[in-house]
Amino acid sequence: MANEAVNQVIADYYRDFSTLNIQAILPYFNEPSLLVGPQGVIPIPDRAALAAVFGPVMEGLRAKSYGRSEFEPGYVKSLSSSAALIGGVAMRYKADGQELERAGITYVLHKTECGWKFAALILHDPNTPESTSS
Repeated sequence: MANEAVNQVIADYYRDFSTLNIQAILPYFNEPSLLVGPQGVIPIPDRAALAAVFGPVMEGLRAKSYGRSEFEPGYVKSLSSSAALIGGVAMRYKADGQELERAGITYVLHKTECGWKFAALILHDPNTPESTSS
C-alpha cells in the first residue's frame, strides 16, 4: 500500500514540476530535506532555501524550451511504515517532445501527518543498475 502512495506522490510531483511553478513543488518537500548531487550535499532547511535551489533550475529549463518531465521508476522499497525509497530515471523533454536530458534520481520519502514528503533527493548517473532495474 505504501508503494502505491509513494508512486502517486512521484507522479503528482512530476506533473507539478512540469508547470515550472516553484510554489507548486514546495509542498512535496519535508522541512528540512537534503539534496545530494554533483555540487555536493546541500541542506534545505525550509521553503525559502528550496526556492533558492530550484528557482534557477526552472529558469534554466524555461530558456531551453522545456515542456515536461517524466519519471521512470526502477524500484520502490518500503523501509518502514514511515520511510520509503524510490529510484529511477528522470527524463526532461522540450515543448516539441524532443528529449532534453535525463538523470538518475533516488528519493528518500518520509511519511508525515500531511502524507509522504521528500526527505532526500540523490542525483546520480542514469545508467547505474540501481536506477534501471526492478
